[in-house]
Amino acid sequence: MRWLIDNFSVVVDLTKTHLYLALVPLLLGLVIAVPVGTAIRGASVLRKVTSTVAGIAFTIPSLALFVTIPSVVGLQILDPLNVVIALTIYSTALLIRAVPESLDSVPADVVDSATAMGFTRLHRALTVELPLAIPVLAASVRVVAVTNISLVSVGSLIGIGGLGTLFTRGYQRDYPDQILAGIISIVVLALVFDLALFLLGRALTPWTRQKKEEA
Repeated sequence: MRWLIDNFSVVVDLTKTHLYLALVPLLLGLVIAVPVGTAIRGASVLRKVTSTVAGIAFTIPSLALFVTIPSVVGLQILDPLNVVIALTIYSTALLIRAVPESLDSVPADVVDSATAMGFTRLHRALTVELPLAIPVLAASVRVVAVTNISLVSVGSLIGIGGLGTLFTRGYQRDYPDQILAGIISIVVLALVFDLALFLLGRALTPWTRQKKEEA
């Protein structure tokens, strides 16, 4: 704990890098998964195939993916983009299944009412289904965010920065305090990030709070 206090500025710098490596893949995963997940929702065969492929992608060990990506896309082994690409694959794999499931949670009578009012499929998805699916989707986004924060630490094994660097340096120096500082920092970052996403989800869905107050 003493090391964490004495080297707080170092930890802050590593936290910024860690947050970048975790947040960018999450955003990219959402950009890919939301339109694709919305499009395959009504196609049962395509949805099963996509879920299977996503499941296989998520089972690939992260370290193996970090090491393989440079040779596939032509990057240097120490390029942070390796971690960004790998975690984008994981984020997309999780979210591409979560998006259709969250859309399934929208009441059928609401969807039918929007259709009866003349909403096109795209208009209905953007203005009715996706907004109402946010509470369920937000829970999955929080899981992906915390997962990314954990997986970024593995990147330190191939020399890419982040709070995981405290693990490797502490192990090399046989300095448990530095390792402990890394554990505490990652746990705190995950909790803060999760809380921020929770509050964002509440802000985007004010009607859920109104229902609880009425109940």
